[in-house]
Amino acid sequence: MRSILSQIDMVIECRDYRIPLTSRNPMFEDALVGKERVVVYTKRDLGSAGSKEAAEKRHSLLTTYHSPSPVLFSDHKAPGDIRLLLSHLRSASASRSNLTGAHLMVVGMPNVGKSSLLNALRGVSLKKGKAARTGAQPGITRKIGTGVKIIDAEEDGGGSAVYLLDTPGVFIPYVPDASAMLKLALCGSVKDNVIPPFTLVDYLLFHLNLRSPELYSAYCSPTNDVATLLDATARKTGRLMRGGEPDWEGTAMWMIQRWRNGFLGRFCLDEVSEEALVAYGMARENAPRSVNQMRKVGKEALRERSKLRRSNAGSG
Repeated sequence: MRSILSQIDMVIECRDYRIPLTSRNPMFEDALVGKERVVVYTKRDLGSAGSKEAAEKRHSLLTTYHSPSPVLFSDHKAPGDIRLLLSHLRSASASRSNLTGAHLMVVGMPNVGKSSLLNALRGVSLKKGKAARTGAQPGITRKIGTGVKIIDAEEDGGGSAVYLLDTPGVFIPYVPDASAMLKLALCGSVKDNVIPPFTLVDYLLFHLNLRSPELYSAYCSPTNDVATLLDATARKTGRLMRGGEPDWEGTAMWMIQRWRNGFLGRFCLDEVSEEALVAYGMARENAPRSVNQMRKVGKEALRERSKLRRSNAGSG
């Protein structure tokens, strides 16, 4: 990536709207020093439930945090969001007009929606089909592609064509804590075989209960016990194994996908506040942890959640 950056006029850094802090990769901070950048928070539609005031405050804090880099919040299925980004890219690229066009690169963590954004930009601007493969699992894009035109040159010479390079997702060099690992896994930034589905649904249940048990009321009455949730949901949805036993693993994966697609609540996993932004920056600087410890982190998180449940049961 570093060898190509010298040929790039601007970088689009994608982050997942549901985990705006956790999906930050410090490797980009180092690699992109001195390079003009626009930060795009993707999958806005999957984390935007709640009051309009709360969303506006979140957007204001993140915009201030990234200053002077511009910030946009995007749903790749919303043409209005894509037109807003296209307008910004067209204006920002105008000063770089040359015979070969302006060249941009999109970067970000695995599965944050880089390829979907590229396809949306191309579709809205040029009315053309997909140019990049997409999928539910990380790792679909395996190498840096060639530049894909997303904006035509203006006939009056007022602006050159704009080309965008797609890149493979780059995972963070360390996982700061168990919570961060679970957030990344729940949002699909790591492959589903890294953290057990049972563990992820346990973590998801914690967040669902923070918002409202009504989010899963179609499958189960309010509970803090993930086994109770999976058992009831499996029976309610007919996910049973031979002998009528509930398929917990299959049900867990189904619930994870339901949440990822916005059918089991649409909310952010990260807290976005001035205090959280400061604390998160400090934690990232002081807590290096190898990515090879991901499975260990998942087990640690499960133990902590079990302790919390026992504590809540004892105080009830």
